[in-house]
This record gives sequence, C-alpha cells and structure tokens, in this order.
Amino acid sequence: MIVKMSKYAFMVYHKEYDAFLEMLRSLGVVHIRETKSERDDAGLQRLMAERKRLENELRQLRQTQESRLEALKDEAKAAGNKAKITLPIAPERPVTAEEGAALLDKIDDLRDRIEKAQTAEQATEKDLATMQVWGEFSYADLRRLRDAGYEVSFFSCPAARYDEAWETDFYAVPIATAQSATYFITITPVGTPIEIDAERVRMPEKDLCTLRNTLQTQHLQREELNAQLLTIALDDYRTLEAYDRLLENEYTWDNAKVQTEREADDRLMLLEGWIPAAEEQSLEAALDRGNYYCRKLEITDADDIPVELKNNRFNRLFEPITRLYSLPNAREFDSTPLFAPFFMLFFGICFGDGGYGLLLILLGTLMKPRAKADVKPILSLLQCFGLATLIVGTLSGSFFGVNLAEVPALASVKRYFLSSDNIMTLSILIGFVHVLYGKFVAAMKVKVQRGLKYSLAGFAWVFLILALALAVGLPMANIQLPQPVVYALYGVAGVGALVAFFYNSPGKNVFLNFGSGIWATYNTASGLLGDTLSYIRLYAIGLTGSLLGGVFNTMAIDMTAGLPLWVRWLPMLLILLFGHALNIGLSMISSLVHPMRLIYVEYYKNSEFEGGGTAYAPFRKI
Repeated sequence: MIVKMSKYAFMVYHKEYDAFLEMLRSLGVVHIRETKSERDDAGLQRLMAERKRLENELRQLRQTQESRLEALKDEAKAAGNKAKITLPIAPERPVTAEEGAALLDKIDDLRDRIEKAQTAEQATEKDLATMQVWGEFSYADLRRLRDAGYEVSFFSCPAARYDEAWETDFYAVPIATAQSATYFITITPVGTPIEIDAERVRMPEKDLCTLRNTLQTQHLQREELNAQLLTIALDDYRTLEAYDRLLENEYTWDNAKVQTEREADDRLMLLEGWIPAAEEQSLEAALDRGNYYCRKLEITDADDIPVELKNNRFNRLFEPITRLYSLPNAREFDSTPLFAPFFMLFFGICFGDGGYGLLLILLGTLMKPRAKADVKPILSLLQCFGLATLIVGTLSGSFFGVNLAEVPALASVKRYFLSSDNIMTLSILIGFVHVLYGKFVAAMKVKVQRGLKYSLAGFAWVFLILALALAVGLPMANIQLPQPVVYALYGVAGVGALVAFFYNSPGKNVFLNFGSGIWATYNTASGLLGDTLSYIRLYAIGLTGSLLGGVFNTMAIDMTAGLPLWVRWLPMLLILLFGHALNIGLSMISSLVHPMRLIYVEYYKNSEFEGGGTAYAPFRKI
C-alpha cells in the first residue's frame, strides 16, 4: 500500500532557521517540497560533481581490492592454504570536508602518475622491440665512427626487394630478417647521398642495454605507485565512504536552504514539506517544544506527493520489481501486492521443472544465513520463486528433465499430471483472468479518484466480458450450466452492455456515450484478444525448459552408451552438470524477463497504471 502523506508549511525567524533545520533533520520524517532545481544552484552543482567524482573513485578502489583478493587467493591455492582469505580493510577515520577533498586529490594525482608511468613504460617497450632487431651496439661507437668520417645509417625493406648491389655501392650489411622484412645498415662517408629503394628507420635515442635498464626501473616505479594505491584502497576506503556520507548530508542541508522561500526582507523563512500522516503528532509536538510555527495545508491536484510503499513481508520482496519500472503516483494503487502472486505464478510456469525449483529453494536456504542483510530479501524471493517452480513443475510432470508421467512407479498418479495441451490452455486462461483483473483494478482506481458514477462503465465491461466468457466458454469446455444460470449470465451481460454503451461519459448526451461505447468495444475486443494471447509465452518458455532438460538427459545416456560402467559415470555426470546448469541459467533469464514483460505491458496497460511517483526521501542525517 501507499502511505498517506500530509502537507505542512513552516515559517521560522531567520536567526532560528539553522536550529529549526537541525531539529527537522533529527526527526528524519519531513520530505522537503522541492520548488527549485539543483541545476540552478552552483553550490549544489559542486557537491553533485564531487559526489560523482567520489563515486567513480570508490568503484575503482573496489576493483583494486577485488584484484588484490584474487591474487591472494591464487597464492593461497598454490601454497595449498585452504583458510578463508580476507583483505585487511581499515575502519573509517573521522574526516572533514577539506580532508576528504585532499584525499581525493591525492588519489587523482597518484592515478595520473600511474598513467604517465604506464605510458612511459609502453614507449620504452616499443623502443626495445625496435632495438631487438638490431642487437647489441653502442651509440658512442657510432659517434666515434662518424668523427672518423664514416656514417652508419639504418634501413629496412621487404626481403624480396633487398639488392645485394647495395653491399658494394654503400657497404650495406644485413643485420636481420623478420616478418618478411630485411633490416640492414650502410656505412658510407659522411655526406654521401644514399638513394636506394628502402625505408630509413627512425632509431630510438638509447641503445639496447640502456633501454633494458630503463624498462626495469620504470616497471619498479609503476609497481611502487600501484602499491601506494593498494595501500589507500585498504587504509582509506572506509574513510572515503564516510566522506561520501558527509557530502550527502551537506547536500541535503544546502538543498533545504535552496528550497526555502525568503519573505519580509529575508527575515522570515518559509518551507513546505511532506510527512507520513502517522507522524503528524510527533512532528507537531516537536515544533511546539521549539516554538516553531507550522500549518497543515490542503493537498491539491497539482501537488507532487512523495510515495512511500508499505507492504507485508511477502509483498515487500516484490517492491524492487515495482521500482524497476516506476513508482506509482500517490493517487493510484500500489501495484506491488496486486501483481506479486501473479508474478510468482508466471515465474513457476516459465521455469517449468520441479527439480529446478527444489534446487532454487535449497540454494536460497543455504546462502541466506551467510548473506548480507541487503541480499537476504533477494534470497527470500528466490525461495518463493523456487516454491512456485517446484509446485508448477511437479504438476506438469517434469523433474530435472525427467517426464514423471513415464516413470512406472508413478503410474497410479499419471492422470494427475498436466499435459502440454493442458498447460497451454491454462496459460491462456490465466492470461484472460489477469487481463480482466487489470481492468477491474482500473475501474476501482477511477472509483477512488473520481467517484462511483465515472467507474460504472469500467465495472460494466468487466462483468460483461466475464458473463459472456462463462456463458459461452464453459459449454465449449464441456461444462454445462443450468439454464437459469445461463439466462442470469446473459442478463448480467445485457445490463453491462447498456451501462458500457450509454453511461461511459456521465454528464454527456446519449449519442456521444453511444459513440464512445462503440469505440471502446473495438479497443476492448482487439486488446483483450491480443493481450490474452501474449500469455502463451508462459507455456512456450516452460515447455522449452523442460524439453531441454530431457534432451540433456538423453544426450548423457546415448553419448556414453558404449563405455564401461566404471568409466561411463564421469562423462555422463559432466554432460548432465553442464547441460542442466546451462538450462537453469537460460530459464532463469527467461523466467524473469517474460513475467516482467507481462506485468509491465499487459497488466499495466489494462489496469491503467500511471506511475511517475517521486520516492519519499525524508530530510535526515545519514
């Protein structure tokens, strides 16, 4: 459900305003109404830029920590050490804004030095690769030779174009042949023009021995810089997190002042905010103790009311799925408890194998005791998905790819397993119910927002479709209804048609209502058919997963049929592990994506979900 909010206005004398804001922040329940954009304030922009810089740095430091941890694990594995390897990350230290900014600048400077060291090392490696071809020689010897009147020039050309006549004309000496190219030098008197079909090589300034020493020195320098960065990643990471919280608190404080209206020559400070209705008394009591003036305001249609979701333990697990698309606005229903059971059912149908469901339950159960607090809800959701998959998959007769209907020991309950035709029909039926359920929710929303008379047409369409579906559909499924019940259903459909066609726009003339009814009939008929058929994907995806599991079982048996039993078990096990792991991974993706698609598209469309809600973010100190 969506928590009911109340709107308050505060008026405070300017000399008491900081104390008032501190009191509000300590209460931690007021969502400040934003009337100005942070883009219009230079101070807020600076804080946002600093937080973004800090966020990027924290992410890179986490990567540094992960790389170091992997290296330690590899070393421990090589040494046969089976103890758990952890990083000695230091606790946070008290930090001021100036100290945090200085630490960030220090890290930026260190990264610049590392980048320059890498660039210099790469340049040296390139020069070293060039000099490897020419071998060991000294530039000092070449300079002495030039002083004696002879010049050594360096050339390269394709091996096929090398002309031995150059050895006579220019005293060419081949040095090496690499990658179909010949590298050679010429020894000529200083100033002699050398006109040959070859490319003069631009030589590095240092000889091979010097380059090797330089590369070793640069490598040690870079390793030292990386060691300094690792030290910061271990010693100052928590401190940087504390600096991030400091910036967040500074941002919310400054933003509260930016959103403040100033009146009476800046002597009176006016601020508006939202609080949960349940917190009204505690807020007013705190304001009375501080002698601050406040007034509860009427909420208008133009107000952007912040949204806070409050659900029970089960529905709360599905709130991330709601937030992934959009929060509902405060004037509609919270969609989370409305779609949660359907999403769980859709997941189970898509996964479609009872054995995989049991595996998901065990995985969530084993991981939950050791998981972090923010991960435990995800594992609980995994357990719920596993339970749905176990039930649906077992009913459909699939368990780790084994067709339970063909197991002799289960012959007595064979008739209870759902066939593929049953599952397809069930998927369409579930889709029809889900779409109709969405239309009912849409009618209820109109009733709450605008009143009963505006929602009658929506309810009429629901009862019209439901009555016709029962009256026509049940006999097609060989379910005969008593004749009075059939007449009653047609009567309900007739009344629904009258309301849908002649009272869909209260207050307007009958002809406009009838025209709107005709248009609504076309949209409803085409939309209902298309939306309902979309749910066949549940059947198709579930069938694919169960069939793939059976295919891998068959492969494991057939591909190892000619092997002795004492050898056969290993390749069979490998095929089964690889195949079912691949199938579980693919099924997991499909079983999340396609139910989301059905919720976000078919259900949200028919329930007329508006979304666009602003998350409730109370002014508080982190």
